[in-house]
Amino acid sequence: MRQGFVKVAAATPDIRVADVSYNTGQICRVIDEAWREGAKIVAFPELCVTGYTCGDLFFQDVLLKRARKAILEIAEFAGDKDMLAFVGMPLMVDGKLYNVAAALNKGKILGFTTKTFLPNYSEFYEMRQFSPGPAAARKILFEGGQVQFGPCLLYQATAMEGLVVGAEICEDVWSVEPPSIRQALAGATVIVNCSASDETVGKEAYRRELIRGQSARLIAGYVYANAGEGESTTDLVFGGYNVIAENGAILKESERFVNGTIYSEIDIQRLLSERRKNTTFQGGGCHGVPDGGRRVWGDGGGPDVSRRGWEPLPRILFEVREEDVLLTRAFPQNPFVPQDGRERSRRCEEILTIQAMGLKKRLSHARAESAVVGISGGLDSTLALLVAVRAFEMLGIGKAKIYAVTMPCFGTTDRTYQNACEMVRRVGATLMEVPISEAVALHFRDIGHDPSVHNAAYENSQARERTQVLMDVANDLGGIVIGTGDMSELALGWATYNGDHMSMYGVNASVPKTLVRHLVQYVADETKDAGLKNVLYDVLDTPVSPELLPPRDGNIAQKTEDLVGPYELHDFFLYYMLRFGYEPGKIYRLAKLAFAGKYDTGTIFKWLETFYRRFFTQQFKRSCLPDGPKVGTVALSPRGDWRMPSDACVAAWMEELRDAAMSE
Repeated sequence: MRQGFVKVAAATPDIRVADVSYNTGQICRVIDEAWREGAKIVAFPELCVTGYTCGDLFFQDVLLKRARKAILEIAEFAGDKDMLAFVGMPLMVDGKLYNVAAALNKGKILGFTTKTFLPNYSEFYEMRQFSPGPAAARKILFEGGQVQFGPCLLYQATAMEGLVVGAEICEDVWSVEPPSIRQALAGATVIVNCSASDETVGKEAYRRELIRGQSARLIAGYVYANAGEGESTTDLVFGGYNVIAENGAILKESERFVNGTIYSEIDIQRLLSERRKNTTFQGGGCHGVPDGGRRVWGDGGGPDVSRRGWEPLPRILFEVREEDVLLTRAFPQNPFVPQDGRERSRRCEEILTIQAMGLKKRLSHARAESAVVGISGGLDSTLALLVAVRAFEMLGIGKAKIYAVTMPCFGTTDRTYQNACEMVRRVGATLMEVPISEAVALHFRDIGHDPSVHNAAYENSQARERTQVLMDVANDLGGIVIGTGDMSELALGWATYNGDHMSMYGVNASVPKTLVRHLVQYVADETKDAGLKNVLYDVLDTPVSPELLPPRDGNIAQKTEDLVGPYELHDFFLYYMLRFGYEPGKIYRLAKLAFAGKYDTGTIFKWLETFYRRFFTQQFKRSCLPDGPKVGTVALSPRGDWRMPSDACVAAWMEELRDAAMSE
């Protein structure tokens, strides 16, 4: 469970209806298998000890007595297994029969979670045999000891404070008020569902979305174990569909009509990070509406719980060892970019619209008569121009009012220059060419700089001259300067302060470099203009460069990724640092998994160190960013998304990263 990962399993054993001895053996077999696979939490289907479809056989003492004996045998078998297992069974308490999930750990039965909502329609008539669970939990006598019994029991891992497990049973999650809501509000980060959901046409997709959506709503892991083939009898067929979800994402799901066990790893740290930012989970306090003491809600650690009419949920400790988890879930190399092609296209269209709408508002509010954008033939300025074109189309203003300014200087290559000029002509903007070599050379003489010394002053003088030109042209034309810098550059501080760092509206400010590439690719793929298509494809093939150093044999000499590292790595680091607050060692671990075979561990470590060093030292540039549209959940605007002191020390992060690397 190191770094917050816990391996979970959803299991559908082969069973026989009403054959408790056989079912017990199959459940034990699966427990042994799950233990060998390293699962710490295992969920079994509803009433799997007896079978869900026993009908009026649940009135028979023989079946109920054998179920009690069976759960003791299963608990004993699992005694030396390092896991928390949930097994569905019928349980008689005070003359009433309940549908429960027994929680087993270290040879003990820790609790019986009762089913709250019983179906009483169509093929399901549970209320004929079972009673709904009580309103509140209590302790009952079971085989000579006291065991917690009731709804919304929480199981707290002693080795991982954030691992709190709740359980609900089948119909509970389909209800208007699922018990898992109360459990999550009280601190549960993982919910298991012991289910027996039959198969009918169209039900599969709804059930899948129900579980996925509930995990998102709760910001929790959700482990759903369903009854399978052996349960099918009379009028019902069960498909054994199991699913493991985490905060709206399906981590693993099984095929239908095939019994088996699925495994994945739930990231508890990720869930807790999301909850820290969500007001539903902030501040403790009480949740829900008091109802004469019937409803049991979590206090979340807040004060005055009893005075306000809410009762805290019972927490039962369970033991599992903290150890490394072999990760099997996928971590995409480009987390900002959807992997599915259709979804990627939809997302690109949405982002371009958000960018254009933001610019449209700024142009309208400022009563700007034109827009000025510096065009270099690179990715960022290309995207800024394409966004400007969309904004002007929305405003109904002729695109000739977009002034695209190319400013060739010492590092400009013919390839980027020709691409910039052709692109501007193709989109219908007005091309302006302002060579700045003489102005920069004069500036060198004024400040006494030797132009043969290609240092920061040599490079930044060009960047600042370009910005001055753009600002003055905008003033002359009654327009605003559109910034081109992207979020990856802002994260690394790869911008000249008061040079390309500055604009009157930065349309790419929250778009990472890896996503910039896909946005330009999307426009290239969609355009009907063959000439524009060819230019955009060539821009995509051009190395990323500020072109501030003289070319070598006519080619770009200054390649950004050779200097600061691959942007796909930096975007990966940025996503997991800002989105979830992961520590450097965990990001390092995930990067090694995601980029295995592409970058060796030394390369990843080198650029991760670079990332942290630059991210901390360059905050002063982000502290005075121009406005720009937010397009995703990760952004660096100092006005809301990222508030960081400009002089924060990086030492703790570097130390943690080096410790993680040394422990390999």
